[in-house]
Amino acid sequence: MSLVSDTVQTETVLALIEPSLTDLGYEMVRIRLQGDSRPVLQIMIDRTDGADVAVKDCTLVSRTVSALLDVADPIAGAYELEVSSPGLDRPLTRAKDFLSYSGSVAKVELKTPIEGRRRFRGRLLGLEGDVVRMVVPLDAVETEFALPFAAIAKAKLVLTDELLAAAQRDGTNQG
Repeated sequence: MSLVSDTVQTETVLALIEPSLTDLGYEMVRIRLQGDSRPVLQIMIDRTDGADVAVKDCTLVSRTVSALLDVADPIAGAYELEVSSPGLDRPLTRAKDFLSYSGSVAKVELKTPIEGRRRFRGRLLGLEGDVVRMVVPLDAVETEFALPFAAIAKAKLVLTDELLAAAQRDGTNQG
């Protein structure tokens, strides 16, 4: 799994902007280019210091990315740039996300089925090596699954009362 769509364009954009964002104290959560007539370049960021992403962070990243892309011009034609925080029900795109959010409920979709399933919803148990562990309720029994990180097509946290309560305790105000 990668934090980018599998396109040469987004990989080029990532290689171009990531060093500058790292220097500014941000890390990429996800980058995606979507749409045909007026594409949208979506960039999700986290702060490396662990603080909440604020509007001023998105503004700074947007201005920085715009300047870099204006010079290099890796995207043909007009497009819209959208910079945001991942929010509470964030996508899980990096191995460290599965460690950081261990204990949280997540939805995971695989590229190919394991034990006849491609979609899993359950509590994350963390990451062991390159395997994501999670417990999924099946027929009133909790079943543990070991999902290879490389086999994950997409994953995200599920907005639960516990996640909301934790965000309020931590003072999280992501937007």
